[in-house]
Amino acid sequence: MFNLTPVVKNLLLINVILFFAQKILSGIPLMEYLALWNVRTEYFKPYQLFTYMFAHLEFMHILMNMLGIVFMGPILETFLGQKRFLLLYMVTGIGAAVFNILIDLYLPVGSFGSMMGASGAVYGLLTAFGVIFPNMEMRLLFLPFGIKAKYFVLILGSLAIYSGFMSTPGDNTAHFAHLGGIFVALGILQFWKKDGIYR
Repeated sequence: MFNLTPVVKNLLLINVILFFAQKILSGIPLMEYLALWNVRTEYFKPYQLFTYMFAHLEFMHILMNMLGIVFMGPILETFLGQKRFLLLYMVTGIGAAVFNILIDLYLPVGSFGSMMGASGAVYGLLTAFGVIFPNMEMRLLFLPFGIKAKYFVLILGSLAIYSGFMSTPGDNTAHFAHLGGIFVALGILQFWKKDGIYR
């Protein structure tokens, strides 16, 4: 049984409630309002930089993101405290969105219509976990063996870069948002390290 910390529990509740609300209130395009739309379109609104993190259409999408929060969140929240943990989550999520928008505007590597999901923030948490607890062994559902957190972060970061530049027109995954979550988390952690929050 998971020992859920307060912020982790609230993040789970918000995401799950919105997911099921979309299924129940099928006549209301809830996710269309919450999703982050391309800034070149008339549908883009600044508030979407925040709300997109809580929008999921597919069950496997929300399941994988929530599992990431559940596995790493309580340890990080206990170590950083509730305020810093929430700040890390929100800033990496928003930063991931901004990063993806900038890539879309200035690099010829494809475009996106709309984006949703907590993946950017989850990648930020994963990065923080790998930096703060580099040698902690992670047991993953799809691997029969454990892997140190620092190696797992390096693998995911490399995959995000590769997938972003090699993506095909049918690829609906926001790989550069994942990479943005990683970069923003590294920046926050560098700042906190100078303040002596962690070694």
